Amino acid sequence: MSPSSTSVRAGTPLIALAALNFFLADARDGLGPFLDAYLATNGWSPFSLGMIATFGGILGMVSTPLFGALVDGTVYKRLLVIVPVILVTVAALLTLAIPNVSVVVGGQTVTAIVGAVIGPALMGLTLGIVGEAAFPAQVSRNEFWNHAGNVVSLAGVYAATVFFSMGGIIALMIITAIGAVGAALMIDPAKIDHKVARGLGHDDGAPGPSGYSVLIGTPGLVVLAVVMLVFHFGNAPISRLVAQQFSVELGTPFRTTALITGVAQLTMIGAAIAAPFLIRRFGLAAVFIIALCALPIRGAIAGSIGDFWMVYPVQILDGLGAGLIGIATPIAAERILSGSGRFNVGLAAVMTVQGIGASTSNIVAGWLVQTYGFALAYWVHGAIAVLALVPFLIWRNSVAPHAPEGRTA
Repeated sequence: MSPSSTSVRAGTPLIALAALNFFLADARDGLGPFLDAYLATNGWSPFSLGMIATFGGILGMVSTPLFGALVDGTVYKRLLVIVPVILVTVAALLTLAIPNVSVVVGGQTVTAIVGAVIGPALMGLTLGIVGEAAFPAQVSRNEFWNHAGNVVSLAGVYAATVFFSMGGIIALMIITAIGAVGAALMIDPAKIDHKVARGLGHDDGAPGPSGYSVLIGTPGLVVLAVVMLVFHFGNAPISRLVAQQFSVELGTPFRTTALITGVAQLTMIGAAIAAPFLIRRFGLAAVFIIALCALPIRGAIAGSIGDFWMVYPVQILDGLGAGLIGIATPIAAERILSGSGRFNVGLAAVMTVQGIGASTSNIVAGWLVQTYGFALAYWVHGAIAVLALVPFLIWRNSVAPHAPEGRTA
C-alpha cells in the first residue's frame, strides 16, 4: 500500500491516536517526575533516588530491544499499550500507599520493564496508520498532544493537591489510565498496515535482518545512538535534581514538581508546533543542533543561580532541547532504516543506548549532589552534553539524512 493511500485511510484513527498520546502523557510513567519529589520529602537521599532511577533505567534498557522486535512482529500493537498502562498504574498506586523500599523498588521494576514497550508500540502504531510520507508531521502531532496532556495533568495535580490532597492524585491517575486504554481500543486494527509499521515499504518475502545487525550494520544509526547516549546522560538528571532541590526547600513536592515540569511541557508544545516548519525550512540536522546546544546553556544557568526563579529559563531550555530531540530522533531513525523492515527494533536499539546514558547518569548525579551539592552536578551534566555535538557535526549527513525524494519532511 502506498504512503499516500495509507494516509487517506487514517482519518478516523488519527482522533484516537491524538487521544492516546494525550492520556499517555500521564499514564505511561506512573508517578513520573513526582516520584523523586515525593520520596525526597519522605526522607530519601539524592543518592538513594539516583540508585532507584538507575536500577529502573537498566531494566528498561534490557527490555527495550526485545519489545522493539515484538512490535515489529506482532499485529497486537494496541495490546502492547493497554497492558503496560494498567500495570504501571497499579504499581504507582501501591507506591503512594506504601512508600517503603520493597514497594518502591518493586513498583519501579514493573514500571521500567512494561513501560519500555509503550514507546516502540506507539511509534509502530503511528507509522502503520499514517504511512512513511506523513510520519514526520504525525510525530510532531503526537508530541503536541502528549505535551498538552502533560500540561493538563500537571494543572490537575496542582489543583488536586490543593483541594483534595492525595485522594485527588489517585483519582487523576485512574482517570488517565482509563482514558489511555479507551483511546487505544478506539483504534480500528484494520486501519493499521503492519508492513508499513515495520518500516517495510515493500516485501519480497525474504526475512529481515535482526535488530542487532541493523544497529551494528547501519553507521548512521550507531552515531545517532551515541549522540543520544551522551545527550541523555547530561539531560536526564537535571529536572529531577531541580524538583528534589526545591521540593525539599518548599515542602510541597507535588505542587512544586507540577510547576517545574509544567514550564518544560508548555515549551515542548511550542517545540512540537515549530518542529515541522524548522525541519522543512532548515533541515533535520539543524533541529538536532538547536536541541544539542540548549542543554549546556541550561546546565550553566542552573549551576550559577540558586534562587527559585532559575527554574523558568532552565525548564524552558529543557522543553526546547528535549522537545526537539524527542521529535527528531524517530524521524531520523525512520529515514535511516526506510525499507529495512526493522524500524521499530532499530528505534528500540537507539532508545536502549540512550537509556544507558539516562540511567547511569542518575547515580552519578546523586553522588555529585550528596558529595558536592546541586550546583556542581548541574555544571557537570551540562558540560558533558557538549560532547554530543562533536560526533553529530562530523557525521550529521548520516545521522540526519535528507528526506527521500518526493517527501516534504
